[in-house]
Amino acid sequence: MIKRKNKNKDNPFYDPTLSKRHRSSKRFKRFTLASLLFSIAFLAFFLFDIVGKGTPAFKQAYVNVEVTYSEASKKSYRKAIDRKYTRIVSRAWLRTLPMEMENNPELIGTKTKMWVLADDQVDQYLKGHYYKLKRKDRALIDDMKANGDVELKFNEIFFTNGDSKTPEFAGLNSAIIGSILTLIIAMLVAFPIGVMTAVYLEEFADDNKFTQTIEVNINNLAAIPSILFGLLGLAIFINLFGMPRSSPLVGGLTLALMTLPIIIVSSRAALRAVPDSIRQAAYGLGLTKIEVTRDHVLPLAFPGVLTGSIIGLAQAMGETAPLIIIGMIAFIPDSPGSIFEAATVMPAQLFTWAGMPERMYIEKTAAGIMVLLTILISLNALAIYLRKKYEVKW
Repeated sequence: MIKRKNKNKDNPFYDPTLSKRHRSSKRFKRFTLASLLFSIAFLAFFLFDIVGKGTPAFKQAYVNVEVTYSEASKKSYRKAIDRKYTRIVSRAWLRTLPMEMENNPELIGTKTKMWVLADDQVDQYLKGHYYKLKRKDRALIDDMKANGDVELKFNEIFFTNGDSKTPEFAGLNSAIIGSILTLIIAMLVAFPIGVMTAVYLEEFADDNKFTQTIEVNINNLAAIPSILFGLLGLAIFINLFGMPRSSPLVGGLTLALMTLPIIIVSSRAALRAVPDSIRQAAYGLGLTKIEVTRDHVLPLAFPGVLTGSIIGLAQAMGETAPLIIIGMIAFIPDSPGSIFEAATVMPAQLFTWAGMPERMYIEKTAAGIMVLLTILISLNALAIYLRKKYEVKW
């Protein structure tokens, strides 16, 4: 060992810090690997927790009771069922009976044994969660369960109903429709403006102080907190132009402002990736600059443009802060019929549910997060698929 050490010292190419650098490199690799494993473990724990809490929400408790349709029950919905069932049947479902009899007069004077929506406390009791039920109500439920008159069925209400103050009757339908309308407005505004801006800056604009200022501002806009776009939307679209508050129109325009920098930057990168030989060959054939850009450069860059736009759409769909500022966190029990009516979006709906005191909203919030994550992952997967399918390698 001593001779080898002396030999290394006599070697003019020997670096005495080499072993120290190797040890430092190994430590750095261990740190990066540990960080990666920690991130994966945190993500797995997060998904496990969300799935564990949200999966029960896709099942809903129903009880099989006799329902009486009469003039008395039309005036007082509590008289539609036996008195002993009033605390285990959903009040929100009972409130729908007068309207049902109004729309179907032939029901009056009949009795039907049917599966009706149970109260949220019954649902939590059957799922083994925290509940507030009296002893006689628990005994009644246990007897009905033994007779097959209590079941956990697929929760269609979660996808067909809007928001409700009673947790067993609350659903995501109005939030889903509001999200779709909002995103349609956002993309109809942001996509053409963003792509045209990218084409102008990359293909036609001269490199001067004006274009440099625009580029700096675009990069700065991409780093601005999203809540500031909400303040901008409130000041311009609502206060200045008088657009309807809480509407998908205002929400879509606000998200369009936030999505524009992402579309512009990604579109410019896609245009820049097209080789100059394509442009030179087109010029050699006598085409004008507009024809070259329209017929050759833009079609070849379109897969990258589309990918960036879909990613921007996915990011906009998960935003809550700017939409809270413009009022899209209101209580919306019915789905909006147009872009001018009051609406809410899925992230805002989940934010509202997370602050509700009833325990059933915990699993509904987790289930809503699962639905939102599924949509976001699907949009990102679509972007990856389109990029791989239409990508041109030079």
